[in-house]
Amino acid sequence: MIYEDIAKNIIELKNADLALRDELIQRGRLSEGYDEEMKALHNRNAIALNAIINYIGYPTITKVGKEASEAAWLVIQHAIEQPQFMKRCVQLLQTAVHENEADPKSLAYLTDRIAVFEGKPQSYGTQFDWDENGDLSPNAFDNLLEVNKRRKMLGLNTLEEQTELIRRNARNENQYAPKNFEERKREIEVWKKSVGWIK
Repeated sequence: MIYEDIAKNIIELKNADLALRDELIQRGRLSEGYDEEMKALHNRNAIALNAIINYIGYPTITKVGKEASEAAWLVIQHAIEQPQFMKRCVQLLQTAVHENEADPKSLAYLTDRIAVFEGKPQSYGTQFDWDENGDLSPNAFDNLLEVNKRRKMLGLNTLEEQTELIRRNARNENQYAPKNFEERKREIEVWKKSVGWIK
């Protein structure tokens, strides 16, 4: 590891994110839209990580160690109001994965998340949202057979197994479907336009 202090800083960003998420779960607020406190934390973390990336490049395993490299991915994955930052990072992450300096699963998740926000089908089925039946289901994907092939190549379970797991976790965290599915869909589209994911 080259940048030990920076590695600690990145892990602290991740820990703050997860601590707030746990707090929202305890308060039963995780399902109530994009919490303002969480939004502010995600944006602060993105700004901090962007400054780190400007200084050292992508936080690869060699530079910051495996834990901090994965923590950096989590911060990027949650920087959902920063499309340019996420798109920049997915390119850097592609290079890091190609050089065996980052986890290919991280790239799959980030690629899917960007695709979903841009209204495109995901390739690995990693992103889920509430459907019209009140169930957590994968966002649009291209082809189940192909998705499961890609998932298997990365050592992931099948999309069917993952769907069961996601739904069980949501129940354990007392997450619940939005009261008005159509209204929430409209709100998401408005939000995506407002932050620049779609025109």
